[in-house]
Amino acid sequence: MKPVVLLVGRLPAVVETVARELEDLPVQWLGAHNRDEVVSQLESEPDIATVVMGAGLDDRVRGDLIGVIAGLRPDLCIHVKDRASGPAGMAPFVRGVVLSELLGEYA
Repeated sequence: MKPVVLLVGRLPAVVETVARELEDLPVQWLGAHNRDEVVSQLESEPDIATVVMGAGLDDRVRGDLIGVIAGLRPDLCIHVKDRASGPAGMAPFVRGVVLSELLGEYA
């Protein structure tokens, strides 16, 4: 069974692009773009192994989502991408998280 990664981002295209760019990794991708979608994914998918949050979301939204995720699934690590690397930095960031946290490799 593949580990499940929840990608949380402002734009659906970003999540789709990241999943396509990283299709070589042995994981299942889920996406969420707002609070309701995050809650729905967390409640319906018990096999989520980690969460990666993009930088496009407003800080208040990111803070709220971190609280929601931690409240519903305190067992999950939440990785928050920096803003400095821009949208192009999302796939490399996610790859590093998956390789080191889920696959036990170095990015």
